[in-house]
Amino acid sequence: MAFLLGAAAFVVALLASVMLHEAGHLLTAKRFGMKATQYFVGFGPTLWSRRRGETEYGVKAIPLGGFVKIVGYTPLEEVDPADRGRAFYRQPASRRAVVIGAGVVANFAVAFLLLALMAMTVGVRDQGTVTATVDEVTACVPADLQGECGKGRPPSPAASAGLRAGDRVVSFNGVRVNDEWARLRDAIDASEPGRTVPVVVQRGGARTTLYVRLAEVGGAPFVGMAAKVVGAGYDRTGPAGAVRFAGRAIGTSLEGIGRTLADLPSAIPKLFSPERASTPGGQVGSVVGATDVSGQIFSSEGSARDKLALFLSLVVSVNIFLGALNVLLLLPLDGGHLAVVAYERVRVRINRLRGRPDSGTVDLTRLMPLTYLAVLVLVGLGVLLILADLVNPLKLPQ
Repeated sequence: MAFLLGAAAFVVALLASVMLHEAGHLLTAKRFGMKATQYFVGFGPTLWSRRRGETEYGVKAIPLGGFVKIVGYTPLEEVDPADRGRAFYRQPASRRAVVIGAGVVANFAVAFLLLALMAMTVGVRDQGTVTATVDEVTACVPADLQGECGKGRPPSPAASAGLRAGDRVVSFNGVRVNDEWARLRDAIDASEPGRTVPVVVQRGGARTTLYVRLAEVGGAPFVGMAAKVVGAGYDRTGPAGAVRFAGRAIGTSLEGIGRTLADLPSAIPKLFSPERASTPGGQVGSVVGATDVSGQIFSSEGSARDKLALFLSLVVSVNIFLGALNVLLLLPLDGGHLAVVAYERVRVRINRLRGRPDSGTVDLTRLMPLTYLAVLVLVGLGVLLILADLVNPLKLPQ
């Protein structure tokens, strides 16, 4: 039940995010006197609608997004002679740019406000300090880093050596770690799988030397212990701190999206393999995957505060991604339409300098092959990610 509730909550949040994006287009278009005839949640057959003024608001049967219909959004559209003066493509470039960009602004505004509210209410999570003290010993050597202990798996090196929860690692293979996880991790990484190394631990009031025979998982040495984290928790901030936190978080998210998209082509072969989550690109998911992750959040064993923070972070990520995706300079995305408007303005200035008349709007029929190619790539990638999320879903780290 908790899983289904989480999945449903994400679907509602996603639809709200998409509709707020479309509301940005709708409200600015109306503000500038353009004619908007429809504002709908979903696609396909209409389930319910109501007309207010000249705009029909409603809900359609397939809840996979939403749309707003602005008369004359492209010169290719037939426009009633009575509405020609209010057609989108006949408006000044500055107004068209505002309407096009308002959807992206809406998504980033939602992300900013949610982050700021999180900082002031739920609080900013302090990840704490990761120590070299054992918090948990893994029972087995998994087949891969994402694997679990199943029948026939050998015991982990830590379990075989007698390592226990609460042991504080003093040295690993002769390297003093001073209860610092970074030093312990480096010492483990510098060791060779298959070798037996001495590990000195502080247990109670005495030091004990254990001998650990390292295993190999994913090409790296494996011990099988989880480190203890101290000082983790949430710190609420005031309005000024919340604004700084929200700004930094959006900047960090955009950097992460850039790295992820750059890594995505090389990660495509791993989408259906156990190593999917080993690279940033492999962690990209579809709407199906994000819905599944939301269900995992609600059904996890964390506190209510942890679940709320993770869910809101997921919604924030979706809004940042929607905003970032739509600024790509590809038709039919908002960024492609902005590029067309910018090209028109540059062409007008060049013609003016040469003493030539205004060339008018861009002939979009020449851009249709590129538009079809962009749609094909986006739809193809979306289908591929949906299949990966169904066959090889991502799991929340435990």
